[in-house]
Amino acid sequence: MALSEQERKLLEQLEASLMAEDPKLADTLSGNAEVRVHRRRAAFAGLGFVLGILVLLGGVQVHWTVSVLGFLVMLASALVGIGSWRRVGDGGQPARPSAGPSKPTPSQEPTSDFMDRLEERWRRRQEGGDN
Repeated sequence: MALSEQERKLLEQLEASLMAEDPKLADTLSGNAEVRVHRRRAAFAGLGFVLGILVLLGGVQVHWTVSVLGFLVMLASALVGIGSWRRVGDGGQPARPSAGPSKPTPSQEPTSDFMDRLEERWRRRQEGGDN
């Protein structure tokens, strides 16, 4: 259900007053803090991956177990980094399996927009409206 113009203005005023009174709470409620945490975690995972490569390459000259340790550091960093980066893309929300239809991928969105426009045109024609 869409909001009326008056309700929309009232909501904007409430948001502005919340930002003025308690910016930390407003930031937490908007989800920006969680996104920053996941972005930072992904950056540290990237650094850990590079460190793992260096340990892997250095371990070739020292001992093979050091190389295995470097590989494990790389693997763990990659898993943490990918998981955090996905959450950054989702706006900080953890991925939840659902029984319903999944969200369209970015490659499918233009098609769904096109289909939505076609369906809207069809409805208008059936109702006797203009093209």
